[in-house]
Amino acid sequence: MRQIPVDTANATVMVAKAPQPKVKDRRTGEIAIDKDGVTLMTVEVMFSTPEEVEILKLTVPQPGVSEDLTMGTPVALTGLVASAWENEFNGQKRHGIAFRAVAVTSLAAGASQPKAA
Repeated sequence: MRQIPVDTANATVMVAKAPQPKVKDRRTGEIAIDKDGVTLMTVEVMFSTPEEVEILKLTVPQPGVSEDLTMGTPVALTGLVASAWENEFNGQKRHGIAFRAVAVTSLAAGASQPKAA
């Protein structure tokens, strides 16, 4: 799947919803992990440019998430990429864009940095 880098230089980004573990299977509650066994987190952010504002749901490895991210915290996004996806479930085709980042780092004064990997 092709990953397209997302330019964040002219964007203002802040947390819209505090980080949560990414759920792989809603029926069992299984938490998603990456190929290295690292827990994946979901972080929703408000991504604002001079032209528009969107809420993006990002997947981020847990060590890349600053502690104490709460709604409204200004953040920097490292390594943000977008990937198109498509699947079929119960005969219905669905598609969209998934966003993944290496890190979501608080820009608030005195904030803790992401945990070392």
